[in-house]
Amino acid sequence: MTTNPDAMKDVFESSKHELFFILGPCVMESRDMSLHVARSLAGMAQSLGVNIVFKSSFDKANRSSIQGFRGPGLKQGLEWLQEVKSRTGLPLISDIHTPQQADEVARVVDVIQIPALLCRQTDLILAAAATGRIVNIKKGQFMAPWDMAGVVEKAASQNSRLWITERGTTFGYNNLVVDFKSIPIMSGLGFPVILDATHSVQLPGGLKTSSGGQRRFVPALARAGVAAGAQGIFMEVHPHPDQALCDGPNSWPLDDTFALLKNLLQIRDALHA
Repeated sequence: MTTNPDAMKDVFESSKHELFFILGPCVMESRDMSLHVARSLAGMAQSLGVNIVFKSSFDKANRSSIQGFRGPGLKQGLEWLQEVKSRTGLPLISDIHTPQQADEVARVVDVIQIPALLCRQTDLILAAAATGRIVNIKKGQFMAPWDMAGVVEKAASQNSRLWITERGTTFGYNNLVVDFKSIPIMSGLGFPVILDATHSVQLPGGLKTSSGGQRRFVPALARAGVAAGAQGIFMEVHPHPDQALCDGPNSWPLDDTFALLKNLLQIRDALHA
């Protein structure tokens, strides 16, 4: 795979019809780790014949604690992402937190992500959409799926290349639940819908100074997402999740990723048999 504009156009068009994956570590912990994960994912993409978009953040600005690891920052993070792209050919997705970041990030990544907690921030959405890049908007944990219509309307006023991601809904304190009806509901807005199988098992703030998670449920949610009609599956993957500096409890082990992707593709094939 390549990352020229025509290739990303193909990725967007194929996302309407073919199952694709957004995978990578929550945050870039180092250059070498980012490249290691990306190379592994590129091999999986080639072996399985699927589109994989490499996801990692240069800055996690919404940490539970001031001591939480945020990442390498904008300048170094974009340098590492550019190297991932040039060495692996994988398209890239990363999130922004301020409108001022949009243009600079768009020069490197192929998809700009709007974090769930910021999905109603009009200026942020419009700035991302105005870059012309694909924009992935994560549904807020506090929003009903039909309320995403207004969010999509904002983005679509600037850009028709949009993805919407379901990542769970607040269910009491420190817990999330996935309503799988949200996938067909949001699909009715006319854009591909992605199921984030790792953030959906997160326990927000569950470890007091950081979020907990229930990693064992990731495969079940991913399978259910495919069965419910999600066009994409999002998973944060890490070589050693228990040692991850961010979102480790809900990250999926890199070594187990190929088998899970293969299983998800089997479910897709069974649905269309």
